[in-house]
Amino acid sequence: MARVVTDLARAQMRQGLRVVVACPREGSLPRSIAALGAEVRHWAAERGPGRSVPAETWTAHRLIGRVGPDVVHAHSAKAGLAGRLALRGRLPTVYQPHAWSFAAVEGPTARLVLAWERYAARWADRVLCVSDEERRTGERCGIRAAWTVVPNGVDLDAFPTFPIASPAEESSARQRAACRKSLPALSGVPAEAPLVVCVGRLCRQKGQRDLLRAWRRIAEQVPDAWLVFVGDGPDRPALTRQPHSRVRFAGGVADPSRWYAAADLVVQPSLWEGMALTPLEAMACGRPVVLTDVGGGRECLPPGQELECLVPPGDPDALATAVAGLLRAPRLRAYLGEAAQKHVRAEFDVQRTTSAVRRLYGELLDAGAHTTEKWTAR
Repeated sequence: MARVVTDLARAQMRQGLRVVVACPREGSLPRSIAALGAEVRHWAAERGPGRSVPAETWTAHRLIGRVGPDVVHAHSAKAGLAGRLALRGRLPTVYQPHAWSFAAVEGPTARLVLAWERYAARWADRVLCVSDEERRTGERCGIRAAWTVVPNGVDLDAFPTFPIASPAEESSARQRAACRKSLPALSGVPAEAPLVVCVGRLCRQKGQRDLLRAWRRIAEQVPDAWLVFVGDGPDRPALTRQPHSRVRFAGGVADPSRWYAAADLVVQPSLWEGMALTPLEAMACGRPVVLTDVGGGRECLPPGQELECLVPPGDPDALATAVAGLLRAPRLRAYLGEAAQKHVRAEFDVQRTTSAVRRLYGELLDAGAHTTEKWTAR
Protein backbone atom coordinates (compact mmCIF):
# COMPACT_ATOMS: atom_id res chain seq x y z
CA MET A 1 0.00 0.00 0.00
CA ALA A 2 2.85 2.40 0.79
CA ARG A 3 4.20 1.96 -2.72
CA VAL A 4 0.76 2.54 -4.26
CA VAL A 5 0.29 5.75 -2.28
CA THR A 6 3.80 6.94 -3.15
CA ASP A 7 3.28 6.30 -6.86
CA LEU A 8 -0.05 8.16 -6.76
CA ALA A 9 1.45 11.11 -4.88
CA ARG A 10 4.37 11.39 -7.30
CA ALA A 11 2.07 11.42 -10.33
CA GLN A 12 -0.41 13.82 -8.75
CA MET A 13 2.31 16.32 -7.91
CA ARG A 14 3.46 16.19 -11.54
CA GLN A 15 -0.16 16.87 -12.54
CA GLY A 16 -0.14 20.03 -10.44
CA LEU A 17 -2.22 18.80 -7.52
CA ARG A 18 -1.51 19.69 -3.92
CA VAL A 19 -0.93 16.36 -2.17
CA VAL A 20 -1.19 15.88 1.59
CA VAL A 21 -0.60 12.40 3.02
CA ALA A 22 -1.77 11.69 6.57
CA CYS A 23 -0.19 8.57 8.05
CA PRO A 24 1.55 7.22 11.15
CA ARG A 25 5.18 8.14 11.72
CA GLU A 26 6.27 4.49 11.54
CA GLY A 27 7.08 2.64 8.34
CA SER A 28 8.42 3.69 4.97
CA LEU A 29 5.46 5.80 3.78
CA PRO A 30 6.19 9.12 5.54
CA ARG A 31 9.83 9.00 4.42
CA SER A 32 9.00 8.23 0.80
CA ILE A 33 6.33 10.95 0.67
CA ALA A 34 8.62 13.52 2.26
CA ALA A 35 11.33 12.62 -0.27
CA LEU A 36 8.89 13.58 -3.04
CA GLY A 37 8.43 17.01 -1.49
CA ALA A 38 4.76 16.39 -0.66
CA GLU A 39 3.17 17.38 2.63
CA VAL A 40 3.14 14.75 5.38
CA ARG A 41 0.82 15.07 8.36
CA HIS A 42 1.20 12.81 11.37
CA TRP A 43 -1.90 10.71 11.99
CA ALA A 44 -1.45 8.44 15.00
CA ALA A 45 -3.20 5.17 14.18
CA GLU A 46 -2.76 1.50 14.98
CA ARG A 47 -2.94 -1.19 12.31
CA GLY A 48 -6.05 -2.94 13.63
CA PRO A 49 -9.37 -1.82 15.12
CA GLY A 50 -9.63 -1.35 18.88
CA ARG A 51 -10.11 1.17 21.63
CA SER A 52 -8.00 3.70 19.74
CA VAL A 53 -10.61 4.17 16.98
CA PRO A 54 -12.48 7.11 18.60
CA ALA A 55 -9.25 9.05 19.11
CA GLU A 56 -8.05 8.17 15.61
CA THR A 57 -11.35 9.33 14.13
CA TRP A 58 -11.28 12.62 16.04
CA THR A 59 -7.69 13.23 14.98
CA ALA A 60 -8.61 12.54 11.35
CA HIS A 61 -11.60 14.88 11.66
CA ARG A 62 -9.45 17.76 12.89
CA LEU A 63 -6.62 17.07 10.44
CA ILE A 64 -8.93 17.07 7.42
CA GLY A 65 -10.51 20.30 8.60
CA ARG A 66 -7.13 22.00 8.87
CA VAL A 67 -5.93 20.81 5.45
CA GLY A 68 -9.16 21.71 3.63
CA PRO A 69 -8.95 19.15 0.81
CA ASP A 70 -11.18 18.97 -2.25
CA VAL A 71 -11.08 15.14 -2.29
CA VAL A 72 -10.22 12.64 0.44
CA HIS A 73 -8.75 9.29 -0.67
CA ALA A 74 -8.73 6.76 2.20
CA HIS A 75 -6.39 3.82 1.69
CA SER A 76 -6.95 0.56 3.60
CA ALA A 77 -9.48 -0.54 6.20
CA LYS A 78 -8.25 1.60 9.10
CA ALA A 79 -8.12 4.83 7.11
CA GLY A 80 -11.46 3.88 5.59
CA LEU A 81 -12.94 3.39 9.05
CA ALA A 82 -11.66 6.59 10.67
CA GLY A 83 -11.91 8.72 7.53
CA ARG A 84 -15.49 7.82 6.69
CA LEU A 85 -16.58 8.22 10.30
CA ALA A 86 -14.89 11.61 10.43
CA LEU A 87 -16.41 12.87 7.18
CA ARG A 88 -19.71 11.00 6.84
CA GLY A 89 -20.01 12.11 3.23
CA ARG A 90 -19.40 15.83 3.71
CA LEU A 91 -16.53 15.89 1.22
CA PRO A 92 -15.94 13.86 -1.96
CA THR A 93 -14.53 10.61 -0.58
CA VAL A 94 -12.78 7.71 -2.30
CA TYR A 95 -12.30 4.53 -0.27
CA GLN A 96 -9.73 2.01 -1.49
CA PRO A 97 -9.69 -1.15 0.67
CA HIS A 98 -6.51 -2.78 -0.72
CA ALA A 99 -8.12 -6.22 0.04
CA TRP A 100 -11.24 -6.55 2.15
CA SER A 101 -10.65 -6.47 5.89
CA PHE A 102 -13.35 -9.06 6.61
CA ALA A 103 -11.22 -11.64 4.76
CA ALA A 104 -8.55 -11.24 7.43
CA VAL A 105 -10.73 -12.32 10.37
CA GLU A 106 -13.20 -15.05 11.24
CA GLY A 107 -16.40 -15.65 13.20
CA PRO A 108 -18.22 -12.77 14.93
CA THR A 109 -15.43 -10.32 14.12
CA ALA A 110 -15.76 -11.01 10.39
CA ARG A 111 -19.52 -10.51 10.56
CA LEU A 112 -19.07 -7.23 12.44
CA VAL A 113 -16.47 -5.93 9.97
CA LEU A 114 -18.65 -6.88 7.00
CA ALA A 115 -21.66 -5.16 8.57
CA TRP A 116 -19.55 -2.00 8.91
CA GLU A 117 -18.43 -2.15 5.27
CA ARG A 118 -22.04 -2.52 4.14
CA TYR A 119 -23.13 0.45 6.23
CA ALA A 120 -20.16 2.73 5.53
CA ALA A 121 -20.39 2.34 1.75
CA ARG A 122 -22.96 5.18 1.84
CA TRP A 123 -20.16 7.52 2.97
CA ALA A 124 -17.92 6.85 -0.03
CA ASP A 125 -18.65 8.58 -3.32
CA ARG A 126 -16.64 5.80 -4.91
CA VAL A 127 -15.21 2.49 -3.68
CA LEU A 128 -12.03 1.95 -5.66
CA CYS A 129 -11.00 -1.68 -6.18
CA VAL A 130 -7.71 -2.83 -7.66
CA SER A 131 -9.21 -5.85 -9.42
CA ASP A 132 -12.54 -7.05 -10.76
CA GLU A 133 -12.42 -9.93 -8.30
CA GLU A 134 -12.11 -7.52 -5.37
CA ARG A 135 -15.22 -5.71 -6.63
CA ARG A 136 -17.10 -8.99 -7.17
CA THR A 137 -16.23 -10.08 -3.64
CA GLY A 138 -17.70 -6.87 -2.26
CA GLU A 139 -20.86 -7.33 -4.32
CA ARG A 140 -21.24 -10.99 -3.31
CA CYS A 141 -20.96 -9.95 0.33
CA GLY A 142 -23.77 -7.42 0.03
CA ILE A 143 -21.80 -4.17 -0.18
CA ARG A 144 -23.82 -1.74 -2.28
CA ALA A 145 -21.48 0.93 -3.57
CA ALA A 146 -20.55 3.11 -6.51
CA TRP A 147 -17.68 1.00 -7.82
CA THR A 148 -14.59 1.82 -9.86
CA VAL A 149 -11.90 -0.71 -10.77
CA VAL A 150 -8.37 0.56 -11.41
CA PRO A 151 -5.74 -2.21 -11.44
CA ASN A 152 -2.46 -1.67 -9.65
CA GLY A 153 0.48 -0.70 -11.81
CA VAL A 154 4.26 -0.91 -11.77
CA ASP A 155 6.73 1.94 -12.10
CA LEU A 156 8.59 0.44 -15.04
CA ASP A 157 11.59 2.72 -14.48
CA ALA A 158 11.99 1.37 -10.95
CA PHE A 159 11.81 -2.27 -12.09
CA PRO A 160 14.03 -2.47 -15.16
CA THR A 161 14.12 -5.32 -17.62
CA PHE A 162 16.65 -8.00 -16.71
CA PRO A 163 17.90 -10.59 -19.19
CA ILE A 164 15.80 -13.73 -18.85
CA ALA A 165 17.93 -16.63 -17.64
CA SER A 166 17.78 -19.34 -20.28
CA PRO A 167 20.01 -22.37 -20.73
CA ALA A 168 20.87 -21.10 -24.20
CA GLU A 169 21.89 -17.63 -23.01
CA GLU A 170 25.17 -17.71 -21.09
CA SER A 171 25.33 -13.91 -20.77
CA SER A 172 22.04 -13.73 -18.86
CA ALA A 173 23.17 -16.55 -16.57
CA ARG A 174 26.42 -14.68 -15.86
CA GLN A 175 24.53 -11.50 -15.04
CA ARG A 176 22.23 -13.38 -12.71
CA ALA A 177 25.22 -14.96 -10.95
CA ALA A 178 26.81 -11.52 -10.52
CA CYS A 179 23.58 -10.20 -9.05
CA ARG A 180 23.49 -13.06 -6.56
CA LYS A 181 27.03 -12.29 -5.44
CA SER A 182 25.93 -8.74 -4.60
CA LEU A 183 23.31 -10.01 -2.09
CA PRO A 184 24.84 -10.90 1.30
CA ALA A 185 21.90 -13.15 2.23
CA LEU A 186 22.93 -15.48 -0.62
CA SER A 187 26.44 -16.02 0.72
CA GLY A 188 27.24 -19.70 0.36
CA VAL A 189 24.41 -20.37 -2.11
CA PRO A 190 25.83 -21.85 -5.34
CA ALA A 191 25.51 -19.45 -8.26
CA GLU A 192 23.87 -22.10 -10.43
CA ALA A 193 21.39 -23.32 -7.80
CA PRO A 194 17.69 -22.92 -8.62
CA LEU A 195 16.48 -20.01 -6.49
CA VAL A 196 12.91 -19.33 -5.36
CA VAL A 197 12.18 -15.86 -3.94
CA CYS A 198 9.13 -14.82 -1.93
CA VAL A 199 8.81 -11.06 -1.41
CA GLY A 200 6.32 -9.66 1.09
CA ARG A 201 5.48 -8.82 4.67
CA LEU A 202 5.88 -11.87 6.92
CA CYS A 203 2.28 -12.23 8.07
CA ARG A 204 -0.66 -14.59 7.82
CA GLN A 205 -2.11 -12.87 4.75
CA LYS A 206 0.96 -13.52 2.61
CA GLY A 207 0.89 -17.30 3.16
CA GLN A 208 4.58 -17.92 3.90
CA ARG A 209 3.64 -20.79 6.26
CA ASP A 210 2.05 -22.63 3.34
CA LEU A 211 5.20 -22.11 1.28
CA LEU A 212 7.36 -23.53 4.07
CA ARG A 213 5.08 -26.58 4.28
CA ALA A 214 5.32 -26.98 0.52
CA TRP A 215 9.10 -26.57 0.63
CA ARG A 216 9.59 -30.01 2.23
CA ARG A 217 8.22 -31.65 -0.93
CA ILE A 218 9.95 -29.18 -3.24
CA ALA A 219 13.33 -29.82 -1.59
CA GLU A 220 12.86 -33.58 -2.03
CA GLN A 221 12.08 -33.21 -5.76
CA VAL A 222 14.67 -30.50 -6.49
CA PRO A 223 17.48 -31.20 -3.98
CA ASP A 224 19.70 -28.30 -5.08
CA ALA A 225 16.99 -25.61 -4.87
CA TRP A 226 17.06 -22.72 -2.37
CA LEU A 227 14.28 -20.52 -0.98
CA VAL A 228 14.66 -16.93 0.25
CA PHE A 229 12.01 -14.90 2.07
CA VAL A 230 12.49 -11.17 1.48
CA GLY A 231 10.60 -9.04 4.00
CA ASP A 232 9.88 -8.73 7.68
CA GLY A 233 6.82 -8.81 9.88
CA PRO A 234 5.07 -10.34 12.89
CA ASP A 235 5.32 -13.94 11.68
CA ARG A 236 9.11 -13.97 11.45
CA PRO A 237 9.68 -15.60 14.90
CA ALA A 238 7.27 -18.45 14.08
CA LEU A 239 8.64 -18.93 10.57
CA THR A 240 12.25 -19.09 11.75
CA ARG A 241 11.62 -21.17 14.87
CA GLN A 242 12.51 -24.46 13.18
CA PRO A 243 15.39 -24.83 10.73
CA HIS A 244 14.50 -25.70 7.13
CA SER A 245 16.79 -27.12 4.49
CA ARG A 246 18.20 -24.47 2.15
CA VAL A 247 15.94 -21.64 3.37
CA ARG A 248 17.14 -18.09 4.08
CA PHE A 249 15.44 -15.01 5.56
CA ALA A 250 16.85 -11.81 4.04
CA GLY A 251 14.83 -9.28 6.05
CA GLY A 252 13.12 -6.19 4.69
CA VAL A 253 14.51 -4.27 1.73
CA ALA A 254 13.61 -0.91 0.22
CA ASP A 255 14.20 -2.08 -3.35
CA PRO A 256 13.41 -5.74 -4.20
CA SER A 257 14.45 -5.46 -7.86
CA ARG A 258 17.83 -7.15 -7.31
CA TRP A 259 16.04 -10.09 -5.72
CA TYR A 260 13.84 -10.48 -8.77
CA ALA A 261 16.96 -10.36 -10.93
CA ALA A 262 18.58 -13.10 -8.82
CA ALA A 263 15.53 -15.37 -8.80
CA ASP A 264 14.66 -18.22 -11.10
CA LEU A 265 11.08 -18.20 -9.83
CA VAL A 266 9.05 -15.82 -7.66
CA VAL A 267 6.24 -17.20 -5.46
CA GLN A 268 3.30 -15.26 -3.95
CA PRO A 269 1.27 -17.71 -1.77
CA SER A 270 -1.21 -15.16 -0.35
CA LEU A 271 -4.45 -16.20 1.34
CA TRP A 272 -6.25 -13.02 0.26
CA GLU A 273 -5.37 -9.92 -1.77
CA GLY A 274 -6.83 -7.07 -3.77
CA MET A 275 -4.11 -7.26 -6.41
CA ALA A 276 -0.62 -7.84 -5.07
CA LEU A 277 2.25 -5.74 -6.44
CA THR A 278 4.96 -8.38 -6.03
CA PRO A 279 3.82 -10.55 -8.98
CA LEU A 280 3.56 -7.49 -11.22
CA GLU A 281 7.03 -6.28 -10.20
CA ALA A 282 8.59 -9.70 -10.72
CA MET A 283 6.98 -10.15 -14.12
CA ALA A 284 8.06 -6.65 -15.16
CA CYS A 285 11.60 -7.85 -14.48
CA GLY A 286 11.06 -10.93 -16.66
CA ARG A 287 10.55 -13.48 -13.93
CA PRO A 288 7.82 -16.15 -13.94
CA VAL A 289 5.55 -16.17 -10.90
CA VAL A 290 3.58 -18.87 -9.09
CA LEU A 291 0.73 -17.27 -7.18
CA THR A 292 -2.53 -18.20 -5.49
CA ASP A 293 -5.93 -17.71 -7.08
CA VAL A 294 -7.02 -14.86 -4.82
CA GLY A 295 -7.91 -11.23 -5.47
CA GLY A 296 -6.47 -10.11 -8.77
CA GLY A 297 -4.04 -13.02 -9.12
CA ARG A 298 -5.76 -14.52 -12.13
CA GLU A 299 -6.22 -11.07 -13.68
CA CYS A 300 -2.56 -10.09 -13.53
CA LEU A 301 -1.24 -13.23 -15.26
CA PRO A 302 -0.79 -13.32 -19.02
CA PRO A 303 -3.56 -15.31 -20.73
CA GLY A 304 -2.69 -19.00 -20.81
CA GLN A 305 -0.35 -19.08 -17.78
CA GLU A 306 -3.04 -20.17 -15.31
CA LEU A 307 -2.23 -23.88 -15.68
CA GLU A 308 1.44 -23.60 -14.71
CA CYS A 309 1.34 -20.56 -12.44
CA LEU A 310 -1.97 -20.42 -10.55
CA VAL A 311 -2.75 -22.58 -7.49
CA PRO A 312 -5.56 -22.64 -4.91
CA PRO A 313 -4.89 -20.65 -1.69
CA GLY A 314 -4.03 -22.61 1.42
CA ASP A 315 -2.97 -25.72 -0.55
CA PRO A 316 0.71 -26.55 0.09
CA ASP A 317 0.54 -29.70 -2.04
CA ALA A 318 -0.65 -27.82 -5.12
CA LEU A 319 1.94 -25.12 -4.44
CA ALA A 320 4.71 -27.73 -4.20
CA THR A 321 3.66 -29.36 -7.46
CA ALA A 322 3.66 -26.07 -9.36
CA VAL A 323 6.96 -24.79 -7.96
CA ALA A 324 8.85 -28.07 -8.32
CA GLY A 325 7.53 -28.52 -11.85
CA LEU A 326 8.79 -25.11 -12.96
CA LEU A 327 12.14 -25.50 -11.21
CA ARG A 328 12.70 -28.65 -13.28
CA ALA A 329 11.76 -26.87 -16.54
CA PRO A 330 14.24 -24.01 -17.23
CA ARG A 331 13.15 -23.51 -20.84
CA LEU A 332 9.51 -23.22 -19.79
CA ARG A 333 10.49 -20.69 -17.10
CA ALA A 334 12.29 -18.59 -19.68
CA TYR A 335 9.27 -18.67 -21.98
CA LEU A 336 6.84 -17.78 -19.18
CA GLY A 337 9.09 -14.98 -17.93
CA GLU A 338 9.39 -13.40 -21.36
CA ALA A 339 5.62 -13.53 -21.93
CA ALA A 340 4.96 -12.14 -18.45
CA GLN A 341 7.37 -9.27 -19.01
CA LYS A 342 5.68 -8.21 -22.25
CA HIS A 343 2.23 -8.53 -20.64
CA VAL A 344 2.96 -6.39 -17.59
CA ARG A 345 4.80 -3.71 -19.56
CA ALA A 346 1.86 -3.47 -21.94
CA GLU A 347 -1.01 -3.64 -19.44
CA PHE A 348 0.18 -2.60 -15.96
CA ASP A 349 2.22 0.58 -16.34
CA VAL A 350 1.66 2.69 -13.23
CA GLN A 351 1.07 5.74 -15.42
CA ARG A 352 -2.20 4.17 -16.56
CA THR A 353 -3.17 3.62 -12.93
CA THR A 354 -2.40 7.15 -11.79
CA SER A 355 -4.12 8.73 -14.80
CA ALA A 356 -7.28 6.71 -14.11
CA VAL A 357 -7.32 7.82 -10.47
CA ARG A 358 -6.87 11.45 -11.53
CA ARG A 359 -9.85 11.12 -13.89
CA LEU A 360 -11.89 9.68 -11.04
CA TYR A 361 -11.16 12.72 -8.87
CA GLY A 362 -12.23 14.95 -11.74
CA GLU A 363 -15.51 13.05 -12.13
CA LEU A 364 -16.34 13.49 -8.46
CA LEU A 365 -15.55 17.20 -8.48
CA ASP A 366 -17.44 17.78 -11.74
CA ALA A 367 -20.48 15.97 -10.35
CA GLY A 368 -20.90 18.80 -7.81
CA ALA A 369 -22.63 16.54 -5.32
CA HIS A 370 -21.15 18.34 -2.32
CA THR A 371 -21.39 21.88 -1.06
CA THR A 372 -18.82 24.29 -2.44
CA GLU A 373 -18.26 25.72 1.01
CA LYS A 374 -15.11 24.51 2.71
CA TRP A 375 -15.85 22.05 5.46
CA THR A 376 -13.87 22.77 8.59
CA ALA A 377 -13.55 20.74 11.74
CA ARG A 378 -14.85 22.20 14.94
